[in-house]
Amino acid sequence: MLWRALILVMVAVVVSVCSMPQDGVESRFISIRRIIDTIISAGFPVEVHDVTTEDGYVLAMHRIPYGRSGPTAERRPVVFLMHGVMSASSHFVSLGADHSIAFNLADAGYDVWMGNARGNAYSRSHVSLNPDDSSEKMDFFDFSWEEIALIDLPAMIDFALAHTGQQKLHYIGHSQGGTVFLVLNSMKTEYNEKIASAHLLAGVGYMANFPNAPLRTIAAMTTPIYALLLSMGLVEISLDALPILLPNDGQKASDYCFGDIKYQAFCDMIGIDIILEDSIIFALEMGGSSIKQIAHYGQNIKDQAFRRWDHGIIRNRIIYGSITPPSYDISKITIDVTMHYSLGDILLDERDVLAMAAVMPNTVPRQISRASFLHVDYIASSDVKELVTDYIIEKLDAAEGR
Repeated sequence: MLWRALILVMVAVVVSVCSMPQDGVESRFISIRRIIDTIISAGFPVEVHDVTTEDGYVLAMHRIPYGRSGPTAERRPVVFLMHGVMSASSHFVSLGADHSIAFNLADAGYDVWMGNARGNAYSRSHVSLNPDDSSEKMDFFDFSWEEIALIDLPAMIDFALAHTGQQKLHYIGHSQGGTVFLVLNSMKTEYNEKIASAHLLAGVGYMANFPNAPLRTIAAMTTPIYALLLSMGLVEISLDALPILLPNDGQKASDYCFGDIKYQAFCDMIGIDIILEDSIIFALEMGGSSIKQIAHYGQNIKDQAFRRWDHGIIRNRIIYGSITPPSYDISKITIDVTMHYSLGDILLDERDVLAMAAVMPNTVPRQISRASFLHVDYIASSDVKELVTDYIIEKLDAAEGR
């Protein structure tokens, strides 16, 4: 009976999250405008660029070309920021002018570009598919983070380089932003020549020691859960529905993390510290993803592996030539990479970070000095500047000969 209970728990979470309010389009529009207003009100310039992928997704990129001191004649190296799962570019500016990594980089003399993966609120568009149509949404959201890595990232990286006339950029990826970096540069190795250096902030790859026991339990049933959700027509996780997930009944948001198990699982996934501060609605309003992205992580957690999407034995044989999906060969990544990690992270284990760093020839692991630093703290904690960002800027300056 346990497997049935787990399915019901996962369905309850996803149904709650996927229930789109009637004014969902309007709320997304307001939120999209909010990041622009946030950047401008902080004293920074902002540009919005739309990039259309080879398979028709329209991705929004946000650019902060210079800092509060104004433009200069000197060349400003490009830094590309990529968000995590159910996240967006807005999270790189959510801590304000003095603590947000995007603002800090711009003030330090860098040309900052922030990407948005297909399916999140900024990139929820396609040249022919309507994500709100009951039929077309099945095709629109039929993607995992491998498509983001192999199609979205190259499109955005190439656009930023072409627009600025530069040959290389520096890459910073949080969580899934690290995952897609690993996938891209192990499968399309030519991008090793386009990225000067990389900083992965809790970049998720190897999962032999995934530390979160409740999510490990749910991940064991990934295949039947995902199949059930598809049969119900559920393909998207949208954080526009958070007010539905956490009802306005007089309780604080943190109360839900210690009650019903479906809320506990959601809180674990998002990050308990944000919820404890009751800032979850503001901090995460601009996220969203396909359920298949989560399912791909679930497959890897279950199999204690870092490998491609598992289609099942028969289709794996047809697509991959083997009954199991091939693993990503990250030893092919030759970029200078720093893998930032913390002991308090419930979604990434130190042993997996060290194992990845040992395989990648020019990679070093770096432990955050605060042991209680959480997976979400890279975008949610005000001390991220002193613990992470200042170090990154120092390394970027050294790489640029400043």
